[in-house]
Parts: sequence; structure tokens; C-alpha cells
Amino acid sequence: MDEKKIFKYKGKPMVRRGDVIYYGDLSEKYIIIFTIKSKKDVNGLEVSESVTIDLCTNKGTGKEKVIKKATRESLYEAIDIAEFWLEDAIENG
Repeated sequence: MDEKKIFKYKGKPMVRRGDVIYYGDLSEKYIIIFTIKSKKDVNGLEVSESVTIDLCTNKGTGKEKVIKKATRESLYEAIDIAEFWLEDAIENG
């Protein structure tokens, strides 16, 4: 049986679907949703220029509630703050 490999960042799954990236373990109470709002070309490589970060409840119903929201200029900056938010929410939520 072929098992698909899922990219993990700091031990948590990160799955991309178009311009939306889901980050976090689905068995946890919270997840992060990144939405790439705009992109630019840098030497022939498409990179994000504006990324929205949503810390959401994870009920698995499709009706997740946004707890925190922010926008950053790059995916790197977005991941940096999102990792902190997610760890804090899981530990204190």
C-alpha cells in the first residue's frame, strides 16, 4: 500500500491546497490556516507577498471559529507567529 508522505514542521502536519495551507495536528483542539493573498515573481520563482494567518478551533465540522487573525508579508514571517500562537493555544486552551 502506498502511503502519502505529509510534510511536517516542528512535528505538526502542514498541508497545502492551492493558496491555503493548513498547519496542525487534526487531533488537537486548534489549527492554523494560512491564506496566501498575493504573490510576486523573484528571479522566476513565485513567492508569497501577503499571507493571512488564522488561529482556529478544530472541530472538524467545517465551521471552525477564528480565535486570532493577522497578516504578514511573507510565509516565513507568518509561520513564525503561527507556531507561537498554536503552541500557546494548545497549552493554555
